[in-house]
Amino acid sequence: MRASGRSMGVEYAIREIIVPADELEAQGKKLIKLNIGDPNKWDFETPEYFKAALREAVDMVDNGYGDSQGSLELRQAIVDREYEKHGVRISAGDVFVTSGVSEAANVLMGTFLEPKDEILVPGPGYPSYTQYIRYFGGIPVPYRQMEEENWQPDIDMIRKRITKRTKCIIIVNPNNPTGAVYPERSIREIGNIAAEHGIPLISDEVYDKITFGGEFFSASRLPSDISRIILNGFSKVNLMPGWRVGYGYYQDEHGMLDEIFEGMMRQLRLRICSNVPCQWAAKASLQGPQDYIVEMNRKLKERATFTYKRLNEIPGISVEEAKGAMFMLPRIDLTHWKSDLDFVLDLLRTEGVVTVNGSGFCGEFGQSHFRTITLPPLPVLEEAYDKLERFMLKRRSE
Repeated sequence: MRASGRSMGVEYAIREIIVPADELEAQGKKLIKLNIGDPNKWDFETPEYFKAALREAVDMVDNGYGDSQGSLELRQAIVDREYEKHGVRISAGDVFVTSGVSEAANVLMGTFLEPKDEILVPGPGYPSYTQYIRYFGGIPVPYRQMEEENWQPDIDMIRKRITKRTKCIIIVNPNNPTGAVYPERSIREIGNIAAEHGIPLISDEVYDKITFGGEFFSASRLPSDISRIILNGFSKVNLMPGWRVGYGYYQDEHGMLDEIFEGMMRQLRLRICSNVPCQWAAKASLQGPQDYIVEMNRKLKERATFTYKRLNEIPGISVEEAKGAMFMLPRIDLTHWKSDLDFVLDLLRTEGVVTVNGSGFCGEFGQSHFRTITLPPLPVLEEAYDKLERFMLKRRSE
């Protein structure tokens, strides 16, 4: 029995590197895992009042099936929070709740695409979007993020790569895997291109409150003539990665997305509902104190600053400074390797440092790079990059 071609074509470099890593760990090799953006694997802790709300939900709240669109209480809390953050006025009917932003990406790509349709995605970019586009028979069309300009989007390339088959433009801001934060000017220019061509914008803003070197501008603040879908979630800012709750909302005054919304809702009804107790806790996380975010950003800024300085000291490695999120994408001098994947596997086997090959992030624009995280405490980062430096010096001397 053979698996379908579409399922066997799925690749997710962030998790696939774990396969050889686990084999080495089973053999007793000590690993430093810099491959997954999970803050709770390090010294970031889910606030206690979130946990208390989850325990209360399990004990006191109906544990039956919930609304396929998401609980009304959570959707209203999202409405209130989005207004507080960005001044955006939406209604609970505009909001939908998913099992993380990944499910939202899956459902939306399945709604937008017929075979051979195109969607513009950032390159390098988060691989789930590319993979879901391909899974549904579409064509991901990457637009360059310019490394020489601190990974800002190439607006001219976005404009040139739109065709009659383009269904929408995706942006991820703050950006995974680069750590870039797009300026307001860029967001407005991309929005204007979308409006000019009569296509919607999808803005993934899951890191919206994790900024420490640039001011975040939400696409929700664009003029009303730009149809858009804003995606967000609770894994990163709210330190709830394993709870799997995400959300999105539509801003579409002209009705361009009416059928898209219905197609998406048909799929959400098919999967029944998102996790009901975790939705209750997610609501509490939006309504309680947010001061923990200040300390989270302080630590991430300190660690990003260290990573930027330390990596640029290593021969054969260079990196642009991160302004937000929890990642950086260093460039590698590949003189001694065939590809960035060969580099990542060699580093893993030689020094036990687990990173992700840059070519796993939308191919052409991620090549000759690797992604690392800025989550671990400084002693862990120092040990990892000392190992990286020793590794680079050894290979250069061979």
